[in-house]
Amino acid sequence: MNGPEIRAVLAKNIKSFRIHRNWSQADLAEKADISIPFLSDIERGNKWPYPDTLSKLAMALNVDVYELFREENLLTNENRDYTARIVNEILIAQKEAAEAIYKQYLG
Repeated sequence: MNGPEIRAVLAKNIKSFRIHRNWSQADLAEKADISIPFLSDIERGNKWPYPDTLSKLAMALNVDVYELFREENLLTNENRDYTARIVNEILIAQKEAAEAIYKQYLG
Protein backbone atom coordinates (compact mmCIF):
# COMPACT_ATOMS: atom_id res chain seq x y z
CA MET A 1 0.00 0.00 0.00
CA ASN A 2 1.40 3.40 -0.94
CA GLY A 3 1.11 6.75 0.84
CA PRO A 4 -2.02 8.01 -0.92
CA GLU A 5 -3.77 4.67 -0.28
CA ILE A 6 -2.89 4.81 3.42
CA ARG A 7 -4.16 8.37 3.61
CA ALA A 8 -7.42 7.30 1.90
CA VAL A 9 -7.93 4.47 4.41
CA LEU A 10 -7.29 6.85 7.30
CA ALA A 11 -9.71 9.42 5.89
CA LYS A 12 -12.43 6.83 5.33
CA ASN A 13 -12.02 5.31 8.78
CA ILE A 14 -12.10 8.59 10.69
CA LYS A 15 -15.23 9.65 8.85
CA SER A 16 -16.83 6.22 9.34
CA PHE A 17 -16.13 6.14 13.08
CA ARG A 18 -17.47 9.70 13.38
CA ILE A 19 -20.66 8.93 11.47
CA HIS A 20 -21.28 5.73 13.44
CA ARG A 21 -21.30 7.89 16.55
CA ASN A 22 -23.71 10.29 14.87
CA TRP A 23 -21.23 13.13 15.34
CA SER A 24 -20.77 16.11 13.10
CA GLN A 25 -17.30 17.22 12.09
CA ALA A 26 -17.70 20.01 14.64
CA ASP A 27 -18.38 17.44 17.38
CA LEU A 28 -15.29 15.40 16.61
CA ALA A 29 -13.09 18.45 16.06
CA GLU A 30 -14.09 19.79 19.47
CA LYS A 31 -13.51 16.46 21.22
CA ALA A 32 -10.10 16.05 19.52
CA ASP A 33 -9.17 19.71 20.03
CA ILE A 34 -8.50 20.38 16.33
CA SER A 35 -10.10 22.80 13.90
CA ILE A 36 -13.09 21.82 11.78
CA PRO A 37 -11.33 22.76 8.51
CA PHE A 38 -8.34 20.60 9.47
CA LEU A 39 -10.60 17.64 10.27
CA SER A 40 -12.40 18.17 6.98
CA ASP A 41 -9.08 18.12 5.13
CA ILE A 42 -8.08 14.90 6.93
CA GLU A 43 -11.41 13.23 6.09
CA ARG A 44 -10.99 14.18 2.42
CA GLY A 45 -7.43 12.87 2.39
CA ASN A 46 -5.97 16.32 1.71
CA LYS A 47 -3.97 16.61 4.94
CA TRP A 48 -1.81 14.18 6.84
CA PRO A 49 -2.09 14.58 10.64
CA TYR A 50 0.89 14.49 12.97
CA PRO A 51 1.08 11.53 15.38
CA ASP A 52 -0.17 13.70 18.26
CA THR A 53 -3.25 14.60 16.22
CA LEU A 54 -3.83 10.94 15.33
CA SER A 55 -3.71 10.16 19.04
CA LYS A 56 -6.22 12.92 19.83
CA LEU A 57 -8.58 11.66 17.12
CA ALA A 58 -8.31 8.06 18.32
CA MET A 59 -8.92 9.08 21.94
CA ALA A 60 -11.93 11.19 20.95
CA LEU A 61 -13.35 8.28 18.93
CA ASN A 62 -12.50 5.81 21.72
CA VAL A 63 -10.47 3.55 19.42
CA ASP A 64 -6.84 2.53 19.26
CA VAL A 65 -4.71 4.46 16.77
CA TYR A 66 -4.08 1.34 14.70
CA GLU A 67 -7.85 1.01 14.09
CA LEU A 68 -7.71 4.25 12.12
CA PHE A 69 -5.54 2.43 9.56
CA ARG A 70 -7.42 -0.87 9.30
CA GLU A 71 -8.83 -1.76 5.92
CA GLU A 72 -11.38 -4.31 7.12
CA ASN A 73 -14.79 -3.87 8.68
CA LEU A 74 -14.89 -0.82 10.92
CA LEU A 75 -17.82 -1.90 13.04
CA THR A 76 -16.20 -2.79 16.34
CA ASN A 77 -18.22 -4.44 19.09
CA GLU A 78 -18.77 -1.03 20.65
CA ASN A 79 -20.17 0.34 17.40
CA ARG A 80 -22.35 -2.74 16.90
CA ASP A 81 -23.73 -2.34 20.42
CA TYR A 82 -24.37 1.36 19.81
CA THR A 83 -26.14 0.62 16.53
CA ALA A 84 -28.22 -2.12 18.16
CA ARG A 85 -29.29 0.27 20.94
CA ILE A 86 -30.35 2.89 18.40
CA VAL A 87 -32.34 0.36 16.37
CA ASN A 88 -34.00 -0.91 19.56
CA GLU A 89 -34.94 2.62 20.61
CA ILE A 90 -36.43 3.28 17.18
CA LEU A 91 -38.50 0.09 17.37
CA ILE A 92 -39.77 1.00 20.84
CA ALA A 93 -40.68 4.52 19.68
CA GLN A 94 -42.51 3.13 16.64
CA LYS A 95 -44.46 0.68 18.80
CA GLU A 96 -45.44 3.44 21.25
CA ALA A 97 -46.51 5.70 18.40
CA ALA A 98 -48.60 2.94 16.81
CA GLU A 99 -50.27 2.19 20.17
CA ALA A 100 -51.05 5.87 20.69
CA ILE A 101 -52.61 6.16 17.23
CA TYR A 102 -54.59 2.97 17.78
CA LYS A 103 -55.95 4.27 21.12
CA GLN A 104 -56.74 7.67 19.64
CA TYR A 105 -58.75 6.40 16.69
CA LEU A 106 -59.91 2.91 17.66
CA GLY A 107 -59.69 2.61 21.33
